[in-house]
Amino acid sequence: MFKKINSLFVTMFGIGKLPKIPGSYASLFTVIFLYLLFNIFSFRADIFLFFLVLVFFISLFSINLFVKDLTNKDPKEVVIDEFIGQSIPIILFEIFHGDRNYSAYDALQIYLWFFLLFRVFDGLKPFPIDYVDKKFKNSFGILFDDILAGVYVVLCLILFMVGKTYLLQ
Repeated sequence: MFKKINSLFVTMFGIGKLPKIPGSYASLFTVIFLYLLFNIFSFRADIFLFFLVLVFFISLFSINLFVKDLTNKDPKEVVIDEFIGQSIPIILFEIFHGDRNYSAYDALQIYLWFFLLFRVFDGLKPFPIDYVDKKFKNSFGILFDDILAGVYVVLCLILFMVGKTYLLQ
């Protein structure tokens, strides 16, 4: 029973078992879920941040348990890492833009940019993402490469905002 629940957790309720591009589906699900959570239901970002940290620590344990008997230590079915990595730019955006000086449509556009950028960085794996992906064949490596992809999206957002502020005045 516990093994089945753990499998549901790490595969995001079966999204990871989809035959093609499960990571992209998991990222898209995350974007839609967070859009609804923050922009339709007005959920507080600081509370979600606590939840996200909790999911991270549970994932460290759960992924190790899931891959324990597998030969492939980074199976495509494990997509909880996509949820965590994709959530990082969205949660930071919501925390720092909690005043809601943007419309739901603007938020949707921003979230979609986050999705596209995250998928690009997760797919291309620029340094140090590629290093983490190749060097750490455990739950830390599975999680941390997606966390770094999320951080790269945040850096793109910062560069865009700085550029917009100083170059487009």
